[in-house]
Amino acid sequence: MSAPDRQQRLTALRDTIADIERKPALAEVRAKSFDARDGNFPRLPGGLLQEVFTDAVRNGGASLGFALGQAKTLLTPKRMAVLYLQLTSDGQFFGLPYGPGLLSFGFDPAQLVIVRVSDMRDFLWVAEESLACRAVAGIVADIGGDPEPLDFTASRRLSLRAAESGTSLFLLRYGAERQASAAHLRWCLTPHRSGRKRFDEQAPGAPRWSLELEKGVALGRQTQFLLEWTENGFATLPVEPGRKSRHRPTLPFAFPTRLADGLSQAARA
Repeated sequence: MSAPDRQQRLTALRDTIADIERKPALAEVRAKSFDARDGNFPRLPGGLLQEVFTDAVRNGGASLGFALGQAKTLLTPKRMAVLYLQLTSDGQFFGLPYGPGLLSFGFDPAQLVIVRVSDMRDFLWVAEESLACRAVAGIVADIGGDPEPLDFTASRRLSLRAAESGTSLFLLRYGAERQASAAHLRWCLTPHRSGRKRFDEQAPGAPRWSLELEKGVALGRQTQFLLEWTENGFATLPVEPGRKSRHRPTLPFAFPTRLADGLSQAARA
């Protein structure tokens, strides 16, 4: 290859990389403030990567309900589907979303697409490609254990793709361990004793969740929420007095995207 041809190809390659890095998803992410008016849980927009941690696997149903409750608000006539992503080996252990239960939750089972893959690399590939689909409102990824491929680099790729496409990704995680990630929000979720029926104090009422924001963009100054499900979505209840955080202090903002400025979004692991 002659020197002029080589120089032309290098120039074209630099122009291509510069064009990729000028995309909005690769610009520095400033700390956003979602208005939690009067202490109420805000309706969060699409395009966020959220981690939902709970201490025990038995709380997986509560985590799924919290994620689907948010994903339901993201559904539009153009974004008509929510993906539930799971490893095939985890199917019998974690179970699957139950259709009649989704209906009672106000979620149409026909809008939930269940995807099961054989290994974690395929899992991450499906998540990234699905985030780019404009017909998908959100992806709920149920992840057991601590898979090695899901590292900071993988989470950064997912957060960039989510921010670029406007599709939200909810990573359901279990246990007390926390690894560095590029998630915009990290929640610690604990199932709360349900409310009571108005005319039957002995019957269980609407489901409730205790939430603590461990990391992410600011929600005013509030980091703890007690939520109850209603026909209109989440209702915020007063947080129980004296409840203290069991985890590290909340970080005020997500990791800045400039950490990935030198990486091409087209690069493949």
